Amino acid sequence: MTQSITGICLAFMPGPFEMGVILLVALLIFGSRLPSVMRNMGKSVTEFKKGVRSTEDDLKTTIDPPETPPTQRRDSVQTDSEGNERYPEE
Repeated sequence: MTQSITGICLAFMPGPFEMGVILLVALLIFGSRLPSVMRNMGKSVTEFKKGVRSTEDDLKTTIDPPETPPTQRRDSVQTDSEGNERYPEE
């Protein structure tokens, strides 16, 4: 059963000659615009890769944030009876 389905699917696939004809027609239609189309496609791929890379970086920093040293208190900071910080006037 699967052999007959595979045979039918392969019967409608274009061969190397048909692919060459399709490429030739595409070249005739898009020949003058082909360099600009390829340039824009390259820019699109580059922007897509940058977006994927920035998303990966965001995920990495969200999952594993960079270690920061604990902040040290200045010696001149004083607290009042309620625990609020008071800075002496200089």
